[in-house]
Amino acid sequence: MSCALHGGMRINRFWAVHHWLPVMLAMFRMLAELKRDPGRGLLSRVLLTASPRTYYLVQYWESKEKLYAYASAADAFHRVVWARVNRMDRGGRVRGHVGIWHEAYVVPEGSYEAIYGDMPAFGLADAHGQVPLETRGRYAKDRFAHRSKGEKAA
Repeated sequence: MSCALHGGMRINRFWAVHHWLPVMLAMFRMLAELKRDPGRGLLSRVLLTASPRTYYLVQYWESKEKLYAYASAADAFHRVVWARVNRMDRGGRVRGHVGIWHEAYVVPEGSYEAIYGDMPAFGLADAHGQVPLETRGRYAKDRFAHRSKGEKAA
């Protein structure tokens, strides 16, 4: 079972660069840290922009346990950043300037469908590999019925 983490930031006050730029740079630093240490469990990630103000990050993790372990690891940059953000928030120094958010989803094998046509590996295919469409069936109902060995259908 893997885990998908959606998160990002929104610049609420564009000219308050000194408030939102550190948040953005911290996001890039955490991604670099995770790239250097694949054992932490990040399988793949995609950074998107929804607008000049909104940045959206989709991450695919080996498991929610690996995600939680990274988030709380004393030697990981995430914990340092989260403590800093909490201190700034308590002091009223980030409110209104930059918004941050995340959503985490557990993704059991066989409970999703991802189809890619004329695309390089992207999203779940980048995290778990691509399988030719015919391997799991021509129709969606057949593909959703596919289970790996030992996995029970829901």
